[in-house]
Amino acid sequence: MDNAEYAPEAAAETPETADKPHHGPVQEWWEMGKSVIIALAIALVIRTLLFQPFTIPSGSMEPTVMPGDYVIIDKYAYGYSQYSLPIAIPIFHGRLFDRAPKRGDIIVFKLPRDPHIDYIKRLIGLPGDRIQVSRGVVYINGKALPRQEMSPGVETGPFGLTHPVQRFKETMADGKTYVTNSYGPDGDADNTGVYVVPAKSYFFMGDNRDNSADSRFPESVGVGYVPEENLVGRASFVLLSWNDKASIFKPWTWFLDLRPSRFFHGLQ
Repeated sequence: MDNAEYAPEAAAETPETADKPHHGPVQEWWEMGKSVIIALAIALVIRTLLFQPFTIPSGSMEPTVMPGDYVIIDKYAYGYSQYSLPIAIPIFHGRLFDRAPKRGDIIVFKLPRDPHIDYIKRLIGLPGDRIQVSRGVVYINGKALPRQEMSPGVETGPFGLTHPVQRFKETMADGKTYVTNSYGPDGDADNTGVYVVPAKSYFFMGDNRDNSADSRFPESVGVGYVPEENLVGRASFVLLSWNDKASIFKPWTWFLDLRPSRFFHGLQ
């Protein structure tokens, strides 16, 4: 037998291995980076053109929308303005693909005096409407919105303090109904003069009528009239919700203080 050193024959390259790309570390990082960029681009398009989430920090729309609700809005409902972008850039004015909102819609809009701030309210007055509130009853063009008193509720205020509230089921001319809260008929904005909504502007009110800085108050302290350009989108449904005990600094409350009964709750 030969004493020559034995060297194993190198494995032959098969068609499968011949066609398989050989990625180095740089190529792998590049592929990963492209995937991240594509995912971010898709998310940006969805957020800009289709849907956007908002968290609700205050009780101005109780009992319809609650503090701690995570609301999804339709960005395409009314067309697009500069405020549809994640960062408002005044590259154009007005709205593209404009579609008029309907009275009674719940809408997220940019606060006229500070467009960095988002508000959510119910649309009450359209351009040209005459709006007045008398002893808590809303009048549109001289006609009262019908409302039916319901059993009283309880509202939780600052520091966890609770107090009773009156509740009314209010009905729009098209039959849309919703519930409003009231502390009584003699609040600061329960008896007003007549507001005449300017062209290309809208008049908003919170469902929590005595705890809402809205279009009943001048722009310097409330909302005033909202230009159509400031509309961001229509609130569609509550995706998730947490009660007021949840805190970002207490991870266990992320689960213990969920409100499952409000998950996927439609808004009208």
